[in-house]
Amino acid sequence: MFTAALLPRLAGRLLGLGALLAAGSLAAGTAGAVTAPMLVVDVDSGKVIYSQGATDPWYPASITKLMTTYVALDMVRQGRASMDQLLTISEAAAAEPPSKMGFKPGTQLTLDNALKIIMVKSANDVAWAIGENLGGSIDGFAAQMNETAQRLGMRESHWYNPNGLPDPRQWTSARDMAVLGRALLRDFPENRDLFSISAIQFGRAVMPNHNGLLGRYAGVDGMKTGFICSGGFNVVASANRNGRRILTVVMGQASARERDLKAADLFDYGFGQSSLGWGGQTLNDLPVSSAATPPDMRPYICDKRRPMPTDSDSSAVTAGAGAGGNADNANAQLMAVGAPPSSALAFATMNSAALRNRALPPRAPLQPVLVWTGRDPAESAIAATDEAAPAKPAASKPAARVKVAKPAPHKPAPSRSIAATGATVPQPKLLARQKAAAPTAASAFASSGPATAVIAEPKGQKAAGKSAPKPAAKPAPKAETKPAQKPTVKSARKKDD
Repeated sequence: MFTAALLPRLAGRLLGLGALLAAGSLAAGTAGAVTAPMLVVDVDSGKVIYSQGATDPWYPASITKLMTTYVALDMVRQGRASMDQLLTISEAAAAEPPSKMGFKPGTQLTLDNALKIIMVKSANDVAWAIGENLGGSIDGFAAQMNETAQRLGMRESHWYNPNGLPDPRQWTSARDMAVLGRALLRDFPENRDLFSISAIQFGRAVMPNHNGLLGRYAGVDGMKTGFICSGGFNVVASANRNGRRILTVVMGQASARERDLKAADLFDYGFGQSSLGWGGQTLNDLPVSSAATPPDMRPYICDKRRPMPTDSDSSAVTAGAGAGGNADNANAQLMAVGAPPSSALAFATMNSAALRNRALPPRAPLQPVLVWTGRDPAESAIAATDEAAPAKPAASKPAARVKVAKPAPHKPAPSRSIAATGATVPQPKLLARQKAAAPTAASAFASSGPATAVIAEPKGQKAAGKSAPKPAAKPAPKAETKPAQKPTVKSARKKDD
């Protein structure tokens, strides 16, 4: 029986419990009230194997670059562009935030290299340059993106930039990205390798693909990842096993690791299903979403109390040949061949706590593809050398004898092409461990060592061991010393300037 003295204490406890529950529900509201889109579809038939929130509007992030690539390849097919066409980095492109290559305004590169860079490095500056050069302007290229999307049957997509950086007006859906992925594989079979490059090499820097499924899940052969705080971690991935190709789309995950694990589980589920059990539902049959705008996942994904998440695979450049050699066995264990199909789907739809102790196997050894600025590697190397070469000091008189300073011990130096273009990518640990010389194809980008200092010898000085003509009169020591020292100081100052 409650007494009058206990009532205030009980009321205080109930009030505190109510506040705690309200705070918990508010904290979970952003993530709990939203269904993270997931979709598994058979590429050849377009039949839907699994669907969850597939038509809900969502912020695409860098999977936007798949749309940019389709428009560019379509222009090449129509003869309106060429893979050898040179694109110029503008000041606006160079100012785009990371991820980026850091090219200086005026730098040129081919469309072919630009597409490889945006598919692997996901460079926002290069994607912006593609839009400006092929569309005449960003607005002009965005108009082509929207026109192409409508023609392909992408119902929920609205495009305003070619790189996927945050824009509240730009969104898509898992269904639309599956439509786009199928179109890329169907319409440009000769360019499928573009989506499966494990790494690019620019000069001496190796940049691994952000797609953490490549080289870690058996059968995965593309396509693209993306991340912004408002949209979370997204991926469009394709895999081929025993002649069957499946496309998986996962969006809105809290980390790159969770995104990759859930995509792997969905692949397990898709490959475990018989084509007879898919039913008759296709991508076009998926119902229209009741949501009018995308949810903003920023409060859940980018919590200020935690480090800012990144869309990168930190283990990509540390997996050696030994780890890669066991990748097949690890993949076989991960694919859970003997498990019922429903278990993989259950894992894919569980929250992050269920994935805490799980991990994909180490990535197989990278096979970098060379990229460069300019029309070809030789042109790029010449331009980089010309830009990096020091200016020759002006000489008022013909050639004075010179002394060559002893060069300092050789240390690994960044590529001249990187120094010339302003790229900010650090030297990976993978190359630091390799003692062999750079590949022949990449040697044009490698630094030849530190610059050799050249010191001009004063005109009045002679080499040791040679006799000088006897002066007619005994010279004053002070008067000779001063003229001999002045040219040395003046020459050194000219060199510093």
